[in-house]
Formats: sequence, C-alpha cells, structure tokens
Amino acid sequence: MKSRSIELVWIATIFIIIFTVLTYYSINTAVLLSLGITGQVFIIYMVYKVLTDSVKTNKTFKDWYEDRPVKTLEE
Repeated sequence: MKSRSIELVWIATIFIIIFTVLTYYSINTAVLLSLGITGQVFIIYMVYKVLTDSVKTNKTFKDWYEDRPVKTLEE
C-alpha cells in the first residue's frame, strides 16, 4: 500500500499558495474566509495523516543523514 502523505503535503502547499494569491485580488470576503477555514482544516488533517502514516524505517538518529555521512561532517 502506497503512502499518500507526500501528496497531501503538495496539495496543501498548492492550496495555501493559491489562497495567498487570491487575497491580493478583490474577492468576496466570505469566499476568502471560507477558503481560509477550509485551508486550516486541511492542514490539520494533513498533519494528522503524516504523523499517523504507517511508513517503517530501519534508520535511527545514529545513522545521521543519508546524503552526508558523519565522517564528512568532521572534515
């Protein structure tokens, strides 16, 4: 089963960017208010889904970062 968390993050990011752009135009206040509340609910849902995602990993904090091993940090 594929995780959908990253897709939720992208959708929420795009929604917030669109909402921010729409605030610069003369759009009805009720529409902006409803979009703002919808965005906040969507972000709370996104955070819940990311935190409760069933992705398992064998990595620990001792593994550090995959793209920069601990040995290169000491140099």
